[in-house]
Amino acid sequence: MSRDHNSQDALKLTRRTFLVAAGSTTLAACSPSLEGLDMSSTGSIRPKISVDAGVTSPATMYASVTEGSFVLPAIPYEKIPREFRRQIVQDPTGEAPGTIVVDLKNHFLYLVQSGGDALRYGVGIGKAGFEWSGRANIQYKKQWPTWKPPAEMIGRKPELVKWANGQPGGIDNPLGARALYIFKDGVDTGYRIHGSPEWWTIGQNMSSGCVRMINQDVIDLYNRVPGKTTVVVY
Repeated sequence: MSRDHNSQDALKLTRRTFLVAAGSTTLAACSPSLEGLDMSSTGSIRPKISVDAGVTSPATMYASVTEGSFVLPAIPYEKIPREFRRQIVQDPTGEAPGTIVVDLKNHFLYLVQSGGDALRYGVGIGKAGFEWSGRANIQYKKQWPTWKPPAEMIGRKPELVKWANGQPGGIDNPLGARALYIFKDGVDTGYRIHGSPEWWTIGQNMSSGCVRMINQDVIDLYNRVPGKTTVVVY
């Protein structure tokens, strides 16, 4: 075999080795990492989960919020179980888009979206559970609502008598930054979906029987739903 032929073969081998190596480097540099991807079977074919500008990183969703003279502190979201943070999930409710669904047992609130998705938020409820369930609607909603303790609560906690005529809205108000008022057939059920400064109670049964949310989450929900929104509680 001639020296020239050997040189040509060596050149081809060197060039092929370079291309393979270069291709491997390019693949590693440009392909997304597989870490964090759910590779398990979904069991069915469905559209990709939607993208929502209000569902981003926890650090962004639960950052401090300033509204006028009110400053809500950032939430230490690392201390909240992942399942109770705001996220997009496949809708398990079967309700029409725009419906609010409260799953008391699992401490979730869903806002049903079109396309088979739902926004899911973690909630807290009362120690004794939730004494009402069924279908109703949001009659109206308020920003930085006034809280008026019921007479029986003042009876148990006399120190609350100072708020007998209502505690003005603020970061320490038990209703938090927003409240959505649940009515059934035009009658106030006495229950609200509202924010709470006590973020650590999300996912638990504590305090009164209303549906409590992280303040940053209830602001997000408030901005998404109009008055008269259907509410289903089960």
